[in-house]
Parts: sequence; C-alpha cells; structure tokens
Amino acid sequence: MSLTIHSQLIGQPQTRTDSKGEWRTAIYRMEVSGPVTLGLRGLEGDKVADTKHHGSKDQAVCVHPLAHFHHWNSVYGVVLAPGAVGENWTLTGSEADETLVCIGDIYAIGTARVQVSQPRFPCSKQERKLGIKGFLKSVMATGKSGWYLRVLTPGVTQAGDLLTLESRPQQAMSVDDANRGLLGKEINVALIERLLEIPELSAVWKRGLRRRLGSLQE
Repeated sequence: MSLTIHSQLIGQPQTRTDSKGEWRTAIYRMEVSGPVTLGLRGLEGDKVADTKHHGSKDQAVCVHPLAHFHHWNSVYGVVLAPGAVGENWTLTGSEADETLVCIGDIYAIGTARVQVSQPRFPCSKQERKLGIKGFLKSVMATGKSGWYLRVLTPGVTQAGDLLTLESRPQQAMSVDDANRGLLGKEINVALIERLLEIPELSAVWKRGLRRRLGSLQE
C-alpha cells in the first residue's frame, strides 16, 4: 500500500459572509508544518463548527486524495489545492482512492494508529466555500468524497509520514462500496445488507443505510 500525508491541516470555527449571508464554519483549514499531536477527537488545534454532524470519534481525521483536486481542476477549470474541501490530511500515493481503501483498514502513521470508519458525506459547505455550482452532485456522482479515520492509538503525525497498512477486515468492502450503498442512484439491498454487517463501519453511516432500506417499505 502506498499512502502518504502530503499536507496536514487544522482550522477553527469562524464566521464568514458571502452573497448568501453570514455563516459559521471551520472548513477553512490551514496547512501546518512540523509534528502535531493526534488525539481521539482529532489533531490538536483543530475544531469543527457543526458539532451535530462532525467531530465524533468516528470522524477524528478527514482525508482527501490530492489526485481528486487534479480531477476537479480539469473538470471545472479552477485551481484547487490541499485544504480546498476542508480536509485534515491531503493524501498522495497509488492507493489513495476510495475504490482501494477499505472500511476497517488499520494504518500505523507517525506514532499513532488510525482506522477507516466511513466515507466523508458530501457537504454543502464545500460547494459554498468553493463557489462551484453543482460540486456537491459531482462528488456524489463520482464517489470522490474522501473518507474519515478514527484514532485507535493517539500519537504524533506530520506531513511526509507514510501510512502503513497493518490489517484489513477479512470481508473487506471499500469506501466506494459504502458510498454506493448510501448515495447510489439505485437502492442495492444486497450491498446495504453486507455493509450493515461490517462492525468497523460508523454508526452514523449505518443509520443512513437502515433509513434507505426502510424507504422501500414506505
């Protein structure tokens, strides 16, 4: 497996004003150099504004592949750089892709250990920050969402650190599988049922999957 932290970023809630009015967000994260302590709730100095939907232990670290920015830049004719979608780690490497990373994967990174917990749910604040109309739908359509990590062992991490895969669940399902189960155009009952059996998949993602199954009975 080849995964490396290209950029490490933290941010604090702040009030912004745009054409839609005033809004509160921590999506404007800034790159930090040198080592940062990684705790069970995330990187030291990093906070979220929307504690209802963000900030759980299953969402300790938000990651996004650098290659996705190259894709968005090509599609939209813009120049997006690390931190553009509010991630904590921008990752590089041949395995930095939702189709190759699996729910439950455990990585050693710096002096810490982390585990893949769920995809990042496409967020309207990303589109608002970027000012790209239709960005949210594009993320959902392409599955280029990024993903979240829970922290199993706190430690210290920094840009340049290699994520070394320690273990993968026997019945591995990818981040892309989880995205398709919840966000795919068609409701794939078999896929959803398999995802619900994964103990490492976050509770919030499982709630969404159960709601989707329940919609078939309405």
